[in-house]
Amino acid sequence: MAKEKNNIFELMLIGGIVPKDHSGWPKAWKLVDRAIKLSADLNTSTSVDQIRERLSELIGNPVDSSTMVFIPFYTNFGRHIKLGKNVFVNHACTFLDLGGITIEDDVQIGPKVNLITENHPLAPLNRKSLDLGSILIKRNAWLGAACTILPGVTVGENSVVAAGAVVTKDVPDNTVVAGIPAKVVKHLDAN
Repeated sequence: MAKEKNNIFELMLIGGIVPKDHSGWPKAWKLVDRAIKLSADLNTSTSVDQIRERLSELIGNPVDSSTMVFIPFYTNFGRHIKLGKNVFVNHACTFLDLGGITIEDDVQIGPKVNLITENHPLAPLNRKSLDLGSILIKRNAWLGAACTILPGVTVGENSVVAAGAVVTKDVPDNTVVAGIPAKVVKHLDAN
């Protein structure tokens, strides 16, 4: 466990508070700088294949040929994003992924969707620390335009998040959620 406390990247993926004075921040900021440069390159791509190639470099894993991401695409880190097969990500999405974002197969993500794994403690003296929680978008989910998924949330299999919703709690499988904060408004037949 002591090793996990010393490795900021493992600590990020565990979730919870990462102190503002953690000794690993200089290493993390180097990867943030890398993400800024690679994001600029990504957002000047001129083909879907070039987007996949540059996004693969940014996240550190190959993006499957069945997955399509439209630019502009924004991230502050990139290395904690996992994309499945046959995923579609529309224009102007923001993935703040220090806490980890996993998107399973067959997910559709509308334009201007925000996946935010990062928050800050409320206490003024500790507010520059990070409070991280991973996001999981399960198979065949659909995230509507301009919705926001907050830290620690799982969106269930086959579920739909309505446009503009702010999701603060897990979304059960086969449901539609809407509103601020998002609430279940419909149950879907799994077929």
